Amino acid sequence: MDHLFPTMVVGSLPRPVFIRELIERRKCGEVSEAEAELVLDDVVPAAIRLQEAAGVDFVSDGEWRRESYVKIFADAVAGFGADLIRARPGSNAAAYPAVISKLCQKRPLALAEAKFLVSSTTRRTIVALPSPYTIARRMWSSEHSTAAYPTRACFMEDCIPIVNEEVKRLTALGVDAIQLDDPWLVLLVDPEYRAREQITDISAEIEMSIRGVNGAVQDVNHSFLSVHLCHAHGNRKHSTRGPYDEIIEALSQMNVHRFAMEFATPDAGGIGVLDRFPQDKILGLGVIDHTDTRIETPEIVVERVEAVMKHVSPNRITLNPDCGFAPSSINPMDLDEAYLKLKALCDGAEMLRGQHG
Repeated sequence: MDHLFPTMVVGSLPRPVFIRELIERRKCGEVSEAEAELVLDDVVPAAIRLQEAAGVDFVSDGEWRRESYVKIFADAVAGFGADLIRARPGSNAAAYPAVISKLCQKRPLALAEAKFLVSSTTRRTIVALPSPYTIARRMWSSEHSTAAYPTRACFMEDCIPIVNEEVKRLTALGVDAIQLDDPWLVLLVDPEYRAREQITDISAEIEMSIRGVNGAVQDVNHSFLSVHLCHAHGNRKHSTRGPYDEIIEALSQMNVHRFAMEFATPDAGGIGVLDRFPQDKILGLGVIDHTDTRIETPEIVVERVEAVMKHVSPNRITLNPDCGFAPSSINPMDLDEAYLKLKALCDGAEMLRGQHG
């Protein structure tokens, strides 16, 4: 980091309606992969230019090619049945694949989109992958998966080397920041979620997340590895709520450099927990609430950062939104709103550098 308070996206940007429709048509076979890629090659640079115009230091491709941040794993790896895991009644979540046979990788997870991103910008780049634990929590089902993998933990073990190889590919490509998305670790802090999922041993789940992250980065020689933690969201509503207290100790056991965490939303429980944030890690501080339609001002960004500086030194803080704006393609958020929020983020970072730099 060559200046204080570098700005980063978490990954996804809202997709215009025609891109959302294209993804759905590709999914049901109305449009071929090749036809869809020709269109996406034309429009993805707009997502990159938007971030550059806002002033973001580390840019993504907006994840406009993806149906979802987790489903990219099932898209690239054989062994899944489509849309077998249905959303619970009242939820706005999409249906998800379930693993039904032993995994067999068909192609790299994100290498092609990362190559396009790196060739399309002079800014530093960030590419996100789902963590093995989140893949296991999201796409293993006791109803559909036990014949292939008797337990969720067995399934995760086969996911780890696939994610690890992809992290190595992105490292060799020269991606500047590689991020593992692990929201399912944060969901554990909510007692209602644990009851719904019949989780009785939270320590065992935390250990699975740690093992998944450390396995994904094993033998990786990269200088900027991150884990993103959030309460997951859809249509401006978080899936869970609660402070990070029950998982904060786990962060020191993960062999990464940075944690991008939600703190702008009140659903995350406040910043007091940062007194226990690991001293040898970088905090990716969430200062933009993607679930709130109100556009933050740069002054609000400054206020949020200065409150956190009582707990974490400024040279260990990067700035980002709480989460990606649209982790799923069906998430109906506004692209202009996302731009204005990112611009406020970057203008606030400039103000902070002037005051503390």
